[in-house]
Amino acid sequence: MYTRGLCLRGGAGFAVLGVNVEESQAAIDGAVTFGILWLDYCRQRHAAARVIEGLKLFVPWGTSAIARERMAHLNHEAAQWQLWEFEEREGTVTRLDTADRGNVETRLAHRVDETAARARFASSIRQIAGVAPQAEIAVLSAAEIAFRLHGLEFARARLEPEAGSFRMAEQVTFGIGPRETLLTETNTADFEQWLRDAAAIRQPAGQRTHPLWRIAPERWLESVVVQDVGALDDRLDGDCLYSQVPAFAASDRAMIDVLGVTREGRLAVLELKADEDIHLPLQGVDYWARVEWHRARGEFQRFGYFPGRQLADSPPLLLLVSPALHVHPTSDILLKYLTPEIDVTLVGIDEHWREGLKVVFRKRRTTQSP
Repeated sequence: MYTRGLCLRGGAGFAVLGVNVEESQAAIDGAVTFGILWLDYCRQRHAAARVIEGLKLFVPWGTSAIARERMAHLNHEAAQWQLWEFEEREGTVTRLDTADRGNVETRLAHRVDETAARARFASSIRQIAGVAPQAEIAVLSAAEIAFRLHGLEFARARLEPEAGSFRMAEQVTFGIGPRETLLTETNTADFEQWLRDAAAIRQPAGQRTHPLWRIAPERWLESVVVQDVGALDDRLDGDCLYSQVPAFAASDRAMIDVLGVTREGRLAVLELKADEDIHLPLQGVDYWARVEWHRARGEFQRFGYFPGRQLADSPPLLLLVSPALHVHPTSDILLKYLTPEIDVTLVGIDEHWREGLKVVFRKRRTTQSP
C-alpha cells in the first residue's frame, strides 16, 4: 500500500513514505505508523554513513486529518516530521503544519442519567436478570439500553412510539447482528432458553470453539477490565470508570474504550486490544489527544462525567493493554517516538485474562533522542 524511499543530500537525508488516493482512509491513517517504522529502519541501516533527519509523509489531498493529529503528538526533538498533501491530477503538493496541537476537532457526548434510564426500563431489566443475572447493562441513551454477556450484546430495550398514539412503548429485541428479533409473547420462552444457552457458553470455562465464545474478544476484555481495573494499575479508582465513551470528530465517531481516574484525580485513558495490532500505540494517542483536549477545557464535569470529583490539572495517563503474547513487536519502536508529554505505559496481561486479570509486564516508554 505504501511507497517508500530515501531523500538524500550529502551526509543527511529524510525517510519518505507515500500512499495514493486509491487506498482506503484506514490505510492513509495508518501511514503514520509505517512511516515511523520506516524512519527508524533507515536510521538503523544508515547510522554509520548518514544522519536521517526525519520523515516526509505524502497523503492524498483532503485526507490528512488523522495523520496530522498523530504527527502533532510525536517527539519533535527526536525527528523532523513533515506532512504533505498532494493532488495527483494537478501534480501539486502542499506542506501542512504538524507542530500545531490545537487542531483536534472533537466534541464530547453528554453523559446519560443512568439511574433514570434504569428506572425507565425496570421491567425489561427484571425479565432478563431473572434468566441471566450476570448480564451487564449498558445505558446507551435516555431511550435505549443494551444487555451484554461479557461484552457481547445480545438484547436491546428501547422506547418506540405506539401505532396511532403519541405514547412511547418499551420494545425489546434480541439476537446477534442480523439475527436480531423482536421479543413478543409468542417467542418469550424461546428467547429465555436461547439466553440460558448463550450464558453457559459465554463464560471463561465455556465452549471455546463456539462462535458465541470467540466473538467480540475486545468487548470481553473491556468488561473484565472494568470489573478489576486495579489489577492493571493500583492508582486507578475502580468506582469511577466509563466504558465506550463517545467522542466525535468531523465524520468520525470514536469510542474511548475505558476512561478512568486515579485516586489523586488524574484522568486515565485505557486502550485495549485482545489481538495483535500494529496500530495500538497511535490509536491510543488518538484517544489521549481527545481526552486531553476536553480536559483542558473542563468539559468532562460540565458534561456530567466524574461528578463530585476534583480532576487534576495535568494531562491524562495512557495505558495500552493487550495480552502479552499479542503485543506487536514494533510497539517499543513506535512508543519511543511519541512526545514526552504523553505518560504512556504498555501493559501486557496473561493470556488467560478471561479468567481474571494478571499483569505479566509493564513498560514505561523511553524517549528517542534526536
